[in-house]
Amino acid sequence: MPRIVRVAGPAVLLLVAVLAAIAGLAYGGAAAPQLLADPGAVVRWGLPIAKLLVNLGAAGTIGALVLSCFALSPREAEFGAALDVAAASAAVFTVASAMTGFFTFLQVTNVPISLDESFNSTFGQFFSQIAVGQAWLGITLVGAAVTVLCFAVRNQTAIVFVTALAVLALVPMALQGHAAGAEGHNEAITALGLHLVFAAVWLGGLLTIILLRKQLGAGRIVHVLGRYSTLALVCFVVVAVSGYVSAELRIGTLDKLLTPYGILVLVKVAALIVLGCFGALQRGVFIERMQRSKRPATASFWWLVVAELGFMGIASGVAAALARTAPPVTEVVGSSIPAATPAQILTGEPLPPPLTFARYFTEWNFDIAWVLFCAFGIFFYLAGVWRLHRRGDRWPVYRTVLWIAGMLALFYITSGGVIVYEQYLFSAHMLMHMALTMLVPVLLVPGAPVTLAARAIRKRKDGSRGAREWILLAVHSKPAGILANPFVAAGLFVGSLWVFYYSPLFSWATTDHIGHEWMTVHFLVTGYLFVQSLIGIDPVPFRLPYPFRLVLLLGTMAFHAFFGVAIMTATGLFLADWYGAMGWGTDALADQQVAGGIAWSVGEIPTIALAIVVAVQWSRSDEKETRRRDRNADRTGEAELADYNARLARLAAHDRS
Repeated sequence: MPRIVRVAGPAVLLLVAVLAAIAGLAYGGAAAPQLLADPGAVVRWGLPIAKLLVNLGAAGTIGALVLSCFALSPREAEFGAALDVAAASAAVFTVASAMTGFFTFLQVTNVPISLDESFNSTFGQFFSQIAVGQAWLGITLVGAAVTVLCFAVRNQTAIVFVTALAVLALVPMALQGHAAGAEGHNEAITALGLHLVFAAVWLGGLLTIILLRKQLGAGRIVHVLGRYSTLALVCFVVVAVSGYVSAELRIGTLDKLLTPYGILVLVKVAALIVLGCFGALQRGVFIERMQRSKRPATASFWWLVVAELGFMGIASGVAAALARTAPPVTEVVGSSIPAATPAQILTGEPLPPPLTFARYFTEWNFDIAWVLFCAFGIFFYLAGVWRLHRRGDRWPVYRTVLWIAGMLALFYITSGGVIVYEQYLFSAHMLMHMALTMLVPVLLVPGAPVTLAARAIRKRKDGSRGAREWILLAVHSKPAGILANPFVAAGLFVGSLWVFYYSPLFSWATTDHIGHEWMTVHFLVTGYLFVQSLIGIDPVPFRLPYPFRLVLLLGTMAFHAFFGVAIMTATGLFLADWYGAMGWGTDALADQQVAGGIAWSVGEIPTIALAIVVAVQWSRSDEKETRRRDRNADRTGEAELADYNARLARLAAHDRS
């Protein structure tokens, strides 16, 4: 590849992104002078450009780190070079974040720059006491930490945690996006967060490959491009879906597509479609041709990549302009809704219709993160089964059926009627909790996803780590061994009930969207670990004998039932300032007693199912041991029995003597 292409790629990305941002700001009116408290042209234009540099720096950092984890080999020079790219990008991210924080301070306070004590005091208060200032200070500090770690850490396992830290820096940015009004605040946060992360992996990964072309030889580039192509395909799907959700929340109706905000959205959609065509062309033509002919990429391929970076620059620049452009949907909060009820003020959402049994199945509130998780979970599982089938290996049908059923159940619990009423009624919340910890894991665990991944995913031989290597490394790690211990899993399953509901965690998970997502993950993981310790097929370091599994199950569920009884007999309200203040026409204490009854009774059916499965596995284990002994006897001519009889004869002779 000509050297000019390596230089042209980043240059085209930056130039096109800045020009697209300037054009978008001018067209959308986001940089027009404000009628009141105008911060000046430097702030109006400088803030979105600085935010654009933040996004590009985050993309370069996260994309390079993800490639280091999933596509590059620590044995090669490419690994260290990718970390150098990540460090340089993180430095850009840090400086741009500091600039963005400073411009945000000037816009919010409208204080002229000076060196007097009043300016310094206002500056310090903004970054120490104001939420938006604290957010940008935290982002800057995280960026600085990632910059240092990218230089200091070269261990591939440790790089995963550095990547997680870099992704964590995007969370405050997602929380600062357009709230999309009272009807979609949580959905807007989730969609924007997914959009930022996966767009960063997509853009940053491609940019890193161009910068590493010198370190990637003819044989290596084919493998790295193939692995990046898979990541890019997943990112394209997530970016497209999350972008649609964000646009639908902020535009509302089709007639508002003709507003400046809507036109900018259409421009971004057009760029995304072109990028999808580029990706299909690369994956279906160029990369396949390189894999087949074992030849390096041609100059035409790299110029196509530069053109792709150009369209990514258009999308990035327009996105920066959209972040500053007022959407056609008016942003409101619950307290500003005329004649708002207490429930509307607390949740900021319009009230659903009164709860009936049928509405558990007719009302929906889709959580885009869990929708994508379930869809990808089903797709990749079926892809693994299909690969085994093409290879001539067998995979039990019941495992596939149970896995799909579990994913569909998880989809319903996180997006169906239960989640619609969960924030209004404690009983609906407890129903969600029980389903996540008891129903969904009972369906997912027999699917044996780790075993399927170990058999279906190709093993890497170049020292890099793909999905198979990371899954097996995680399963056989010491922390996983501790968590998978039956007694630890049972302790987490039961102990987390008391810790969660009798601590501030319950309030955080109920009133904060990030807390709610954490709660869902926590319930699902603790339930999965407990069920895995009882009936799991996937490998774990230690398993209890079958009789002790039944004892552990019965003892754990006894504590679980006691927890339900404690809620039923409680005379005070859990979260009285939330469930007790809803004023939704229900008796909060009576609903809490119903929740206790659900915790006490709903777990009985999964408990019976688990006990039956453990008993069946016990019986089959005895049958397998009997058949093993019979085969050994046939093979050795009853040698084991003959040795046993001879030993008895020697003992008898010894007694007679």
